[in-house]
Amino acid sequence: MELNRRSLLAAIGAGTAAALTGCGTGTGTSAAGSADGPAEGEITLLTPIYEGAKGKKLLEGDILGGFRKKYPDVKVNVDYTTYDQLNEKITTGLAGGLLPDVLMMGVGWIPPFAAKGAIAELPEKLAKAHDYEKRVLEPSRHDGKLYALPVVLDTRIVVYRKDHFAEAGIRKTPANWSELRAVAKQLTTKGRVGFDPFSINLRQCWETFLFANGGQLFSADGRKPLFTDARGVESLQFFKDLVADGSADYARKTDTGAPSNVQTGQGSMMMTTSALWVQVKEQNPELIEQDKLGSFVLANRRPAMLQGGTLVSQSASSRHPAAARALVQYLATPESILGAAQQRGSVPGLRDLSDTPYVKENQFVDLSLKNLQHAVSEGGTAAWMEIREKIVPTLEPAIVGGQSAKDAIAELGRLAEAAIGRM
Repeated sequence: MELNRRSLLAAIGAGTAAALTGCGTGTGTSAAGSADGPAEGEITLLTPIYEGAKGKKLLEGDILGGFRKKYPDVKVNVDYTTYDQLNEKITTGLAGGLLPDVLMMGVGWIPPFAAKGAIAELPEKLAKAHDYEKRVLEPSRHDGKLYALPVVLDTRIVVYRKDHFAEAGIRKTPANWSELRAVAKQLTTKGRVGFDPFSINLRQCWETFLFANGGQLFSADGRKPLFTDARGVESLQFFKDLVADGSADYARKTDTGAPSNVQTGQGSMMMTTSALWVQVKEQNPELIEQDKLGSFVLANRRPAMLQGGTLVSQSASSRHPAAARALVQYLATPESILGAAQQRGSVPGLRDLSDTPYVKENQFVDLSLKNLQHAVSEGGTAAWMEIREKIVPTLEPAIVGGQSAKDAIAELGRLAEAAIGRM
């Protein structure tokens, strides 16, 4: 699969213009304002969210139902996928000149696909259409230009068991890694880990620790990896130290959707997302009713909260750019955003929605919104789509095997430099 993806990326780099011409109308949509005209025609939306029967009903019934009323001359076909398959699906479509008209993609994805000419620049006025929280729009830009609008945010925070803290006589949450390590040791008992950092994606977890340690992924121009310094190494070493203490265990990570270690009581703290609130509400509502869960933002040299999420963009090769632009705007309205956030347990990035009952009821979302000034996003280089896939397999041997944190980070740096050099 890696060879196929690499060959696709090479083909895209050499022949993007030809690929786009094969699906376009010749009018061009790379410049803001090129989607002027009536919204009409049949378009396709590619999305990795709105999962399951409930998600499909929300999207096709409620959200697109409202869109059809506003734009009766536009027909929308939905192509559902997963985040695991999304990158390959987009790169395959780009290489074949058959990109969907509207694409939903992750934070960090905009620079790579904007650099390839896959997505259209959006008018800057759309950035002011709603009252976005500060920095929420940053991942939607490339070279200072707007290419996407945020739909939902997914933050990475620490959730803990208040009852475990109380039983151990711990009265405040850790303010730095030294305190976190000490508290994790104190909370670890037979059959229970004090801290579970591994039940979210290792890439996202390490990045959160990197940012909290004052580190960065890449230089401002995206041409140089910066995570290879001491702060990147220390972030990975901290995981090894937790495992050595016995207060974390890579083998005890839980699968997405399965009851987490914090839910079952087999973990006292864990790295997770705001979506855990919805999962707990469905699987263990007594933990919420009895106020047994708390949350805090990871901190060491600085507080840091990884901000992921889903953005919506317009294909640069759409045959119906006005219709595609209209759908992009509609999916980013407060009503559409609130529906998607509620379904996923995600964070809405609009100030208009910060006082809604949904936000006030989901304590993890509320914490995230109050700490968006500490949010940092992954990505930052046009080579991100290749680099992101290397992070977990490169760092994992330092946790489950004998490789040193320094060697693992150095190897990841070499892979990143090679990927950037190929751009």
